[in-house]
Amino acid sequence: MEVLQYLGDGFAIAFQARNLIFAFIGVLIGTAVGVLPGIGPISGVALLIPVTAMMTSGLDPSAAATSSIILLAGVYYGAMYGGSTTSILINTPGESSSVVTTLDGYQMAKKGKAGAALSIAAIGSFVGGLVSLIGLIFLAQPLSDVALKFGPADYFSLMILGLCAISGLSGTSITKSLIMTVFGLMLASIGIDVVSGVSRFTFGFPSLYSGLEFLTVAVGLFALGEVFKTILHNDVNSGNLAKINKLLPTKQEFKQSAAPIARGSILGFFMGILPGSGATLSSFMSYILEKKVSKNPEKFGTGAIEGVAGPETANNAAAGGAMVPLLTLGIPGSGTTAVLMGAFIMYNVNPGPLLFTDHPDIAWGVIASMLVGNLVLLMLNLPLVKVFAKIIETPPKYLIPMIVVISVFGVYAVQFTVFDLILLIICGIAGYYFSKNDFPVAPLVLGLILWPMIENNFRRALTISNGEFSIFFTRPLSLIFLIISFLWISIPIFLKWRGKNVIVNEEG
Repeated sequence: MEVLQYLGDGFAIAFQARNLIFAFIGVLIGTAVGVLPGIGPISGVALLIPVTAMMTSGLDPSAAATSSIILLAGVYYGAMYGGSTTSILINTPGESSSVVTTLDGYQMAKKGKAGAALSIAAIGSFVGGLVSLIGLIFLAQPLSDVALKFGPADYFSLMILGLCAISGLSGTSITKSLIMTVFGLMLASIGIDVVSGVSRFTFGFPSLYSGLEFLTVAVGLFALGEVFKTILHNDVNSGNLAKINKLLPTKQEFKQSAAPIARGSILGFFMGILPGSGATLSSFMSYILEKKVSKNPEKFGTGAIEGVAGPETANNAAAGGAMVPLLTLGIPGSGTTAVLMGAFIMYNVNPGPLLFTDHPDIAWGVIASMLVGNLVLLMLNLPLVKVFAKIIETPPKYLIPMIVVISVFGVYAVQFTVFDLILLIICGIAGYYFSKNDFPVAPLVLGLILWPMIENNFRRALTISNGEFSIFFTRPLSLIFLIISFLWISIPIFLKWRGKNVIVNEEG
């Protein structure tokens, strides 16, 4: 009952006219940030910190902190939804957590179901945000205690499980998927080793010392790869193909989306609590889960609405889950919450166990505003679904240059280097050839994301154990994750081998 009383006080703060305006501005800007490739929630939140400071300069410190964090949090979960818009309409992920949405969302748009895909993305994002907020309110402290028990060895094994699970995205060839995974890990290792200071795979080029920018690679592989495919194969959509007959999904599509949304909410929240997992891994894991439990897994990648509902729900749920360790322990659960932590500190507010005691108005005001902001996000985006869907009806002679401009602008806005523009083109060409030869791009992208976490936790685990590799097998959680990883890879290979033997015996 005490929690409900605090939450009621939080709603009293969140419903103040100023904070309602700040929540609206936050989700509106966040949606725009998610739509623009290359910016992402981290950059969006970081860029707006000085802006919010100017907007709240006349308020007392507590009110200024509350209003500013409300706006910045709105940008965070608004971007989680906004990234789905271009992923669905033009096969261009707005940020990393929307990469997996391109697999089925864009195929739905090509079939004239852009409205249904965008509506389900909006509804799933709202439900995921709502579920994660309920978890944040009632389960923050005990769940944070569990996450805190994870050691470096456990995180390493969890990341290995994530890589092995990529086999679920491999289509008919696990071999090609694993090849792309290793290629992604190699690309991620380019740059200066932060521990030894040794350059890796740089070949003497100074531009490679800082490594490859993730969004440059992702936008090139997905967006420009699709552009090259369209130009070289004259693979253009007619106006009739892209028309939106219905704004909302059918009853059957709602029914198909219900279970993925429920599973994505729970999975995303729990993955978001684990520092370092984040929305990107949550969306990938949700997609893999939906493909595994589906009675018709072959339809994934051809426009399955479950492939949009699950991941889009999971990434918004992960955004709420990442707030748990930030608010209760003072540990950022993701890159964006790390920036939010900087905003808290700027206002002389330290996130952690004492936050709810020393600054309950700020803590509960922000939590309540996230519920209000998710409702505003749903009300804002559902009526505009048809407006967004109109983008797909743009004639190719206008749409293709638009995709190129958005891609180039997004990449250049992050890095300000000509090298990244060259890399963008190279990745676009590579994306075209990967698609042409049926090499899945998603495993490469996930390998690129997970490698820094794998390497860091591997080193930390060996440092703790004085170089003993047994630490990965003696810790129960780590051992469980490694066993699941082994089974995830070995069982499909065994079943495929057994199936071939059965065919040979029958023919014999």
